[in-house]
Amino acid sequence: MKAKQTHHRRGNAGFSLLEVLIALAIMGVVTTAILRAYITQHQNYMVQDDVRTVQQSARAAIDELTKQIRMAGYGVAVQMDPIIAANTNPDTITIMYQTEDCDSYLSVDMASVVSDIQCATAVDCFDAGDWIYIFEPDSGGGEWFELSNVQTGAQLLQHGAHPLSRPYGADAIVLKMYQVKFYIDNVTDTASPALMVEMPGQAPVKYAENISDLQFQYRLSNGLIVDVPPLVEDVVEVLITVTARSANPDYTTDSAFYRLRTYESSVNVRNIIQS
Repeated sequence: MKAKQTHHRRGNAGFSLLEVLIALAIMGVVTTAILRAYITQHQNYMVQDDVRTVQQSARAAIDELTKQIRMAGYGVAVQMDPIIAANTNPDTITIMYQTEDCDSYLSVDMASVVSDIQCATAVDCFDAGDWIYIFEPDSGGGEWFELSNVQTGAQLLQHGAHPLSRPYGADAIVLKMYQVKFYIDNVTDTASPALMVEMPGQAPVKYAENISDLQFQYRLSNGLIVDVPPLVEDVVEVLITVTARSANPDYTTDSAFYRLRTYESSVNVRNIIQS
């Protein structure tokens, strides 16, 4: 008698459609969570980088303004305003001072407005390209001009094809001066306002990006604080406010919102002769 043979068939291994759909759903949830976490982390990194850049720009701007304003008035002509204030909102300031003790005076009258300037003392401290202020100490009138050439042996200062407004007489004084203007350019690129630096005869240069506001106030010798001083020689302190904004809008709020950082400083002017 034959033994009865039993055949066992192994069941086919695999996943049902429902199991596949559940796995895909779980994978989608996990992937979405990871992607959201990455996006949030990246956005936070961009925010911190933006804030760091804003702080650097604002601090650089206020440091430069403080340094320049502190020098205002050093070695300037008596009739020259060492600070020109403009309440333009954002405000503008122009500062003048001597960078070094470099001056001379005319030994003879100029024959015409295009004549070379014959000096009575050495002119080796002057260089072609320097901006010079010439003025009559008695009449008080003066103007700026750019040196085209310096003949140290002959003690001549030349201004090329650019005539002066009038010929100056003997004893008129020439000073090697530094003049710098600070203002906000929010027109050229409205999305990226910048602190600009402008010097005579030169194109404005961007000093710090994303500076959106610049404000100055002036403390007078009588204690009053004004936006524009009636007399510059009454100014004893300049109050500076610089506002920088982020390069990119804040993604967490309305797209028109930018992060702002405001810094304040004050400078006691030490070179302005008080009236």
